[in-house]
Amino acid sequence: MMKFRFRRQGNDPQREKIKQELFAFNKTVEHGFPHQPCALAFDPQLQLMAVGTKSGAMKIYGSPGVEFTGLHRDAAAVAQIHFLQGQGRLLSLLDDNTLHLWELGGASRDRGGAKSEGVVYLEEKRNYSLLGRPGLESCSASRVTVLLLLRSCDLLCVGTEGGGIHFLDLPRLSLRDNQSLLLDQVMQSVPEDYRCGKSLGPVESLQEHPKQPGKILIGYSRGLVVLWDLSTCNAEHMFLGKQQLESLVWERSGSSFVSSHSDGGYSVWAVASGNTYTHQPVSSSIPYGPFPCKAINKILWRTIQSGCPVVLYSGGMPRASYGDRHCVTIQQDKQHVTLDFTSRVIDFFTVHTTDLEHDYDDPKALVVLLEEELVVIDLLTTGWPSVPPPYLAPLHSSAITTSCHLDNVPAKLWDRLAAAGNSQGAQPGVRHAHGSWPICGGKNLAPPPRQQELLLTGHEDGTVRFWNVSAVAMTPLYKLSTANVFHTDCDPNDDPLDPTNDPEALQEEEWPPFRKVGCFDPYSDDPRLGIQKISLCKYSCRLVVAGTAGQVIVLGLSDEWSDHTVDVSTVDLLQDREGFTWKGHDRLEPRASPAPFPPGFQPLVLVQALPPASVTSVMLHAEWNLVAFGTSHGFGLFDYHRRTAVLARCTLHPNDSLAMEGPLSRVKSLKKSLRQSFRRIRKSRVSGKKRPIPTPTSKIQEANAALADQEEVAPVQRRIEPRSADDSLSGVVRCLCFADTYLRDGTHHGPTLWAGTNSGSVYAYALEVPGVGSGRGRPGGEGSGCVEAVLGKEIQLMHRAPVVSVCVLDGRGKPLPEPYQASLDLATAPDMTNPHSVLIASEEQLKVFSLPKVGAKTKFKLTAHEGCRVRRVAMVTVCSTAQEDYSETSLVCLTNLGDLHLFNVPALRPQVRYDCIRKEDISGIASCVFTRNGQGFYLISPSEYQRFSLSAKVITEPLCTVELERPLETHISDDAAIPLRANGTHRNQAEGLTEDPQCGLSSPPPLSPLDSPLSMADVSLDTTGELTVEDVRDFLTSVDEVENNLRNITEEDGCSLGVLIT
Repeated sequence: MMKFRFRRQGNDPQREKIKQELFAFNKTVEHGFPHQPCALAFDPQLQLMAVGTKSGAMKIYGSPGVEFTGLHRDAAAVAQIHFLQGQGRLLSLLDDNTLHLWELGGASRDRGGAKSEGVVYLEEKRNYSLLGRPGLESCSASRVTVLLLLRSCDLLCVGTEGGGIHFLDLPRLSLRDNQSLLLDQVMQSVPEDYRCGKSLGPVESLQEHPKQPGKILIGYSRGLVVLWDLSTCNAEHMFLGKQQLESLVWERSGSSFVSSHSDGGYSVWAVASGNTYTHQPVSSSIPYGPFPCKAINKILWRTIQSGCPVVLYSGGMPRASYGDRHCVTIQQDKQHVTLDFTSRVIDFFTVHTTDLEHDYDDPKALVVLLEEELVVIDLLTTGWPSVPPPYLAPLHSSAITTSCHLDNVPAKLWDRLAAAGNSQGAQPGVRHAHGSWPICGGKNLAPPPRQQELLLTGHEDGTVRFWNVSAVAMTPLYKLSTANVFHTDCDPNDDPLDPTNDPEALQEEEWPPFRKVGCFDPYSDDPRLGIQKISLCKYSCRLVVAGTAGQVIVLGLSDEWSDHTVDVSTVDLLQDREGFTWKGHDRLEPRASPAPFPPGFQPLVLVQALPPASVTSVMLHAEWNLVAFGTSHGFGLFDYHRRTAVLARCTLHPNDSLAMEGPLSRVKSLKKSLRQSFRRIRKSRVSGKKRPIPTPTSKIQEANAALADQEEVAPVQRRIEPRSADDSLSGVVRCLCFADTYLRDGTHHGPTLWAGTNSGSVYAYALEVPGVGSGRGRPGGEGSGCVEAVLGKEIQLMHRAPVVSVCVLDGRGKPLPEPYQASLDLATAPDMTNPHSVLIASEEQLKVFSLPKVGAKTKFKLTAHEGCRVRRVAMVTVCSTAQEDYSETSLVCLTNLGDLHLFNVPALRPQVRYDCIRKEDISGIASCVFTRNGQGFYLISPSEYQRFSLSAKVITEPLCTVELERPLETHISDDAAIPLRANGTHRNQAEGLTEDPQCGLSSPPPLSPLDSPLSMADVSLDTTGELTVEDVRDFLTSVDEVENNLRNITEEDGCSLGVLIT
């Protein structure tokens, strides 16, 4: 046999230019709630809020769409943040005892073909490390405990653990020599009987006098409070407290202040002229006494013109009864509310009047930063209700298990979802205010979104949340709960009422007067409720959600309340197959009696797969009224209009006993899988060391290799070990696809169903759908006969690699349109005159087959060329920045190494490659979802999505500005001059990284940090339900696998121009 090899063609300059106009990788914005927040600050002049995290990230928020993000060079936790009010500057204190000065700077950027002027970004300007003074203070004594920024913003007071106070000039961050206030100077003014040989302890609080600049209140841990005059450097007044101090706050007039203590009480002290010492406070109170209480960590005292002052404090709960509660108390005269949260209180502040000309604070809102969410309370409305946040919603209020994206959402569906979301409000028993969002600084310069986009997230508690991701701010739109379809331990209809609306609760006078606030609820009534797959048809308003216990629910959108019983159908995927016994969890018990369903998506039919294993794939075709679903045992097809099962196919291998154990045996299965993986590695190493026996054929190969050495060598390929047919979980159905194409012959097309499994098998069924092609109407129309399914083709991939995706291409090589798109003239009709083809993506390669004969047309061996495995596949359409009417459809692949590969279709020529996710971030790779317009989302923490774009034109990122009292330092940028950040965080910019399509993929871009401020943080691996044993196996054995592949490089394709004899 003779093979002819030709030299590769050089790069086409015209094609390279087109690629640069089409593709550009950008990490744009982080949606959701910051992971592990630990610091909070507010600028009342600019109306901006700052949040610091344990990973060193700095995030600034204003009005919706106004966001700035920065990242400290060292991954240390942010201990404190303070704004230089009105200047767009802020100070951060890290737990490594370093101070950092940040600034909002201006830039002009050209992005997506449009130039944006006045854009502001966040960057670090200076830093300072406070070291101990030799002979005076040890390192621990110099540790910073509290910061005070004077109103003049030119002086920073730094309190330390050793009791000393240092002063730094701003904004230079330079220490004032010989002006530090040491503990010895303060002790000289303390009465002898108060000293008692005891230290005053660390500086706990520093507060500037509200009316007399230059005077500060210094609170020491032991209880001593000193009013210090900075101009004369002496103690003007001393308040000899005897209880351990936690915090201080001034009353607005400066005539008194309040101190909170470790015994759960607070005291009011009068600042009177004349006496140097005050021994007793004016009043003291332990609100939740007399039994021992926890400390009041922070207290605020806000005056109101129309009534009594408002006292707000965190902590103070009775230690024995409610010591584990996370609370903030609001008191005003006889009104008393204890806000009860489900996560730890980090910090809080009030939005109030700060103008010195006003005599009262008149607070408008209370903002509480919790460990898992942000809660805002309206203080102007009776009852102090909460305000729904337009951003920073806790995505992980229940753990995210799956996600789904929809673009170009029709206006009618959008309005109906918004109306349903508004009608359901928030959680039962929690009242919400209708006032405006109090954090409203900055100006959003981003143009209005071109289309409405939805991100659907499935959660562990059986809920599906709909998020508006059309712009930078990720806003909750609607929440669907599936728990009321089943009998559970906690009936959602029996939720407790709001105590303020319950007369019996009012008569009992519960103390403390708790009120549940916030929506973070990490606990699930039943883990079987978890949502695993979602499919939504935006034109027919049909939704399918599938869960952990084999439940598949078909829902329709309704604008009215409904009380009805949900129809239930079962589909046995084992079909009475002998030798298999399900050892996992039981199915959920459906509710037999009618249940109330609020406006929104309401269940039409429940399809229960048996055995009740977790659903691994689902696909909806609303135009045919069909839903297909797959589990680890097989796949089924259901006609939800006629309520009949069409097909049940078992995909289990005779040795696939692991699939019958269920998720409760996951530890055992993981061990077994890893053991088998290591055995294969050892086997391949041993086989690689064996020397081949010299044969005439091997001599010919040596001659061919010598000839190849004289020519240009093509890319080498790694040898791929075929997978065993009896591998565990080989019957898992990974993907499903509906298509109207040619399967039986080349002249008649019709509905088909495609299913791909973990063992590399693809099943293609020809469907007989009554009414299709003969004027069938909209869903719900009457039709005669039943849907029938006949096996048309069965494909077995050579190496038995799991099938990740199946996509049918029309005669032009384009993906078929979604259901209803062609019939409603919303998309170009598919080409049905030329032959179709099917693109099958496995974990190891991409391959295009012709239809109906299923003959191989072209392929790309991704694992052989790159040593990686495919994890996610999608078809995306990217538009050119130079030509409005030019676009290309490409195939994007995310691999287990976290990089993105783009190929054109159907030729499968590599276009570009980008580094996207760290290969160690298994959870992020498993959670990635692509959009049709070339964007994507993946979890960088349990509560945050990172958004990225592959399109040079479609980019959703913050474009905002802030009016400052100082001039902006403006930079001119063309995306390559100023630091390229995802609005502040480090980002890879790899535009135009291409290579010749015939020679493989481009080389990786220069090494740089992979954007996320959580790159060194602990992120749990159970944030998505799609994390598989294969993901963990790839991560643990990646190093050995690479070494093994490099040893087994073949020389089959190692030659170019010449004649090879084989």
